[in-house]
Amino acid sequence: MRTVPKARTDCPRISVVTPSFNQGAFLERTIDSVLSQNYPNLEYIVIDGGSADGSVEILRKYAAHLAYWVSEPDRGQAHAINKGLQRATGDWVAWQNSDDVFYPGAFESLARAARKHTDAALIIGNMNLIDADDRLIRDMKYVTPTCDALRAEGMVLTNQAAFWRRSLHAELGFLDEELDYGFDYDWFLRVLSQGKGAHVDRTWGGLRLHDATKTHRHQAEFDEEYRRVLAGREVSAACRRYHQARRLVLMIAQGNIGYVLRGLARRMNS
Repeated sequence: MRTVPKARTDCPRISVVTPSFNQGAFLERTIDSVLSQNYPNLEYIVIDGGSADGSVEILRKYAAHLAYWVSEPDRGQAHAINKGLQRATGDWVAWQNSDDVFYPGAFESLARAARKHTDAALIIGNMNLIDADDRLIRDMKYVTPTCDALRAEGMVLTNQAAFWRRSLHAELGFLDEELDYGFDYDWFLRVLSQGKGAHVDRTWGGLRLHDATKTHRHQAEFDEEYRRVLAGREVSAACRRYHQARRLVLMIAQGNIGYVLRGLARRMNS
């Protein structure tokens, strides 16, 4: 039986939204990765799009530990996330897809970073690529994100390990529901155009690659929507080279020399 941790005054309220549709094979692992954080000031919201694969039974099993859940048709992933974000009350918010996971200690690490980076609008961690059986495919390390870095290099962060201040929604609205694949890129560009980012050199989340993953099956559609999101905000080749060099320097400064060398070796062998 899960116990509800007592609230602590030094823990900002964290709201996590999980959009889901027919991900019953992975949904319980996602839910458990959130609840097993045992974070004392958590609000967890699951928005299911009317699944018919056993997902509803899983949600009923965990209902007592969810702030809110619903299973009903929606207009796609961005709409489902927005439905959850509009209900959220946390100081910091995030979404975690129903086939992805958080790693132990991620929320406590975010809380410490929030106390340290009091001027940050967005705080990110690192991420692992994992397979259907939770096995590591590849680690992904990041550096402090900026709007110019996203314009120059694309998605140099990931929602699986990213939290932002809920107060930003009053200025920025919510995710663009006209986008099916690039709404994350559009959202983080908007966030970083309004505020500062911060980075914690710790792995917070896992992005699962499997046969039904959108990123696995629809890379061309991702690329096209990312180009559309960036239209009119492209940067020069010199700017791209600068941000690549910036990322390299910051990686080395973080002590991630082995990671950098592995990346260079992959490029040389590709």
